[in-house]
Amino acid sequence: YFIQINLRMGDSLTFNIDNGYFDGLVRGFRSGILKRNDYHNLVECETLEDLKLHLQGTDYGPLLANDPSPLMVQTIDERLKERLVHEFTHIRNQCTAPLSEFLDYITYGYMIDNIILLITGTLRNRPITELLPRCHPLGRFDELATISIAQSPAELFNAVMVDTPLAPFFKECVQDENDLDEMNIEILRNKLYKTYLEDFYAFCMELGGTTAEVMCPILAFEADRRAITITINSFRTDLLKDDIENLYPRCGMLYPEGLKFLKNAEDREEVRRICERYGMYKDLHSGVGDGPNDKTLEDRFFQEEVKMLALGFMNSFHLGVFFAFVKLKEQENRNIVWIAECIAQKNKSKIDNYIPIF
Repeated sequence: YFIQINLRMGDSLTFNIDNGYFDGLVRGFRSGILKRNDYHNLVECETLEDLKLHLQGTDYGPLLANDPSPLMVQTIDERLKERLVHEFTHIRNQCTAPLSEFLDYITYGYMIDNIILLITGTLRNRPITELLPRCHPLGRFDELATISIAQSPAELFNAVMVDTPLAPFFKECVQDENDLDEMNIEILRNKLYKTYLEDFYAFCMELGGTTAEVMCPILAFEADRRAITITINSFRTDLLKDDIENLYPRCGMLYPEGLKFLKNAEDREEVRRICERYGMYKDLHSGVGDGPNDKTLEDRFFQEEVKMLALGFMNSFHLGVFFAFVKLKEQENRNIVWIAECIAQKNKSKIDNYIPIF
């Protein structure tokens, strides 16, 4: 008890020395996140030009001012990502450890997705030069241009093992580079995320204090989300139960008993019953279905995640606000792109299926 109190006092006494400016900056960025009234205005738009006009009245300002008509949804998506990367990079380029290490951990998830995208693309004989523009900008790194000379999935796999920030994670996921088909690539993705989440969780625990109190439940939720999703996606596959269990991150609230139940689940209904045994996930499947007004399980995960991330801003003197900001802005980007897609396709029947944040 006294150790915990001392850690919290240490946070408040020393946090602002290195991180006060960046904390104030990211909390200022947070205040610019769209509110419910902003979304109400966006869904009333009839064209993408109307949407562009309404965005100019928000914190985004002239974000799309230099893009000529006709405006494309892809252009909006690209500009939103560029804005997020600009704000993130501004902080990352000036901060020092441990904040710099913490921000690097945030980018590793995007790096994993980019590498898997490249490996999958080369497996389908797509040129790397065509795949690179599709990589998420937060997951780009200096060595990405170097590994682009790889001509096969095996060459790319070996290059990643040596020349990227993900090399430590890949070494934990030993795999025969000559046995890379689409199923094994997806297994590799899940192994990488497992190692990444467990490592990030341990890093936050090591930081301790309010950062651990805020971040560990968020990362545990992400670990459980991946475990539940892996279970559902494994139905009607040839994966053995033990192989499925080895893909589960072991830092979630379902670990260890819940994961043992999950690996033996045979259908979605059984997964639902398992989740109901845990208070936080008791209502996870409520409203999930295939009806016109139903939510997908992915949407329900996003809703719960947004609540946890928003609560992260209620505490002071911790690094979790940087993670919360990036993930909330990512959700906001998904919301805007979803609304833009509905407007572009002139189909507003599901335009309200976005996840409001504040």
